[in-house]
Amino acid sequence: MTTALALPAARFTDLLAAEWIKLRSLRSTYWALGASGLSVVAFNANAARADYANYPHYNGIMRAHFVDIALRDAFTAGAAMILVLAVAGIGAITVVGEYSTGLIRTTFAAVPDRRALMTAKVVVLTAVMTVFGAVVAGASFAVTQAVLDGRGQGVSISHPGALRVVVASALLAPVCALVGMGLGALIRHSATTMVLTVFVLLLLPTMVTERYHWTACVRNALPFNAWDRLVDIGYGHDPFTLASRYPTTVTGGWIVFAAWSLVAAVVAVVTVDRRDV
Repeated sequence: MTTALALPAARFTDLLAAEWIKLRSLRSTYWALGASGLSVVAFNANAARADYANYPHYNGIMRAHFVDIALRDAFTAGAAMILVLAVAGIGAITVVGEYSTGLIRTTFAAVPDRRALMTAKVVVLTAVMTVFGAVVAGASFAVTQAVLDGRGQGVSISHPGALRVVVASALLAPVCALVGMGLGALIRHSATTMVLTVFVLLLLPTMVTERYHWTACVRNALPFNAWDRLVDIGYGHDPFTLASRYPTTVTGGWIVFAAWSLVAAVVAVVTVDRRDV
């Protein structure tokens, strides 16, 4: 009589490799990252081109504060919206895609340790989106400042606040991707997940006002508004933005990024572990 040998448990590095293969084997991943990345850089470059063309017509006040405009062109709000839509969708599909195709049953059969599996998904997604965000934010900064250099108004990465703009814009990608993954693990339905993700990340920040202190706190605690504060180098002293009744801080913006990332990751790991397929 022969006894079947028990297969060894999968190592965490094996899970990381498997999740990386899943992510890069999807053709839609390349299309989504490539198209969104080019769109973001083009959107920012167009903003810089417009300021380059209009610079001779700007008055003395605008020219005196043009460095704030230059840093705003490095990563505009419109480009950030494109980035958020793309990465949040990819984050959601890493979970929802397996549920919709039924592949998740095979995955859990092969790896019964659901928490380890989801943690591997979180690590791979965070790493890929951080690299993607860094490439897009770095390319946008280089292109926009090269355009503005034609007027002698481009800034270098060593300029006060410039590095913060690039880092905050780069980190917006993994933060929103993790939010998409967390909501995908919670909802498990493609259409509903995408609608709620767009609502939380893009619509809610425009709906919440600063009329009351508590609404301002809610507004400041949203990822997109936290990014907006981090990239606003002229916050509180440039003449182009209205003063906030309840101002927030740069430290608060970084805390919001960290908190949303951590909570989204925990939701993704714990929810899948506690619910049946």
